Amino acid sequence: MTEALPTVWFVLIALLWAGYLFLEGFDLGVGMLMKLMARSDTQRRVLLNTVGPVWDGNEVWLVTAVGATFAAFPLWYASLLSALYLPFMLVLLGLIFRAVAFEWRGKRDSDAWRNRWDWAIALGSFTAAAGIGAALALTTTGLPLDANGDRVGGAFAWATPPALLGAVAVVLFCLVHAAAFVALKTEGGVRRQADRLFRRLLPVAMIPFVGWALLVQADDGTVVTWSAVVLGVVAFLASYRSAATGRDGRAFAALGIGMLVLVGSIFGAAFPVVLPSTIDTAFDLTVENASSSPYTLGLMSIVACIGLPLVLAYQAWTYWVFRRRVSEESIPAAHAVHAL
Repeated sequence: MTEALPTVWFVLIALLWAGYLFLEGFDLGVGMLMKLMARSDTQRRVLLNTVGPVWDGNEVWLVTAVGATFAAFPLWYASLLSALYLPFMLVLLGLIFRAVAFEWRGKRDSDAWRNRWDWAIALGSFTAAAGIGAALALTTTGLPLDANGDRVGGAFAWATPPALLGAVAVVLFCLVHAAAFVALKTEGGVRRQADRLFRRLLPVAMIPFVGWALLVQADDGTVVTWSAVVLGVVAFLASYRSAATGRDGRAFAALGIGMLVLVGSIFGAAFPVVLPSTIDTAFDLTVENASSSPYTLGLMSIVACIGLPLVLAYQAWTYWVFRRRVSEESIPAAHAVHAL
């Protein structure tokens, strides 16, 4: 049983990243849509209200994925985060500016004030999505690592075509995922705008994501992982068809399923390697040589069996409570609030 724990935790970490892309994906996309789609302050407030109750809970998945990597695969964590120190710092700054902007945007009745924070939300969301996409692409395609797991090269040795592909793939996925989510969660003009954007963007937006999956399959793909890529493409086609017939819920679900299946195909093809070395395959980090001790993994498994269902139940309850659609008519006029 203990021999299987590294594999179990690799699968769990892959699921955590997939869950993060599914949940945080649409609210990072909503942040970018603040400047790309919304045409008035009221529309921007509608967008903010669609993710207002859930955005901070969605970010827990990022913390959990990174924390689980640190505990279960310390060498994977050390090599990946030290090699990608600069992009991860940019991700953190983007998330910080974005969180502050969510809280401060409405603190003053001023168009200039709101515009500055709207840009902070949009650019912070873009930076976080691009950085996470680059990191996930590199952990499945490789970094220049030596025998000690240290990066070879300068601070930008990570800036490679696969990193750019991953960044573009996740940014575009977040945008189209957000369009599907907004169409599902709003009414009126905002919903129509989101629906049009979704149908125009989906055929183009999924090309980089599929390209990333194919890049990994080309080296290590199996019949199962290749089949998963095909299933992901079918899910994207089903999502487009559902949107064209006005079935917002099915469109959103099919798009999410397509992404989850593609992420599964990527991590499945990479297994058992958790971080390839582009210098020499002998320097690859695998589930065996990068994992913690069996005792640590066993203790983590007990904690996960207790804590993970609670987190999932709480998030499901939150989404159920705030399931209603938002419209421009439900947004009150902006006004100054004077302290007593």
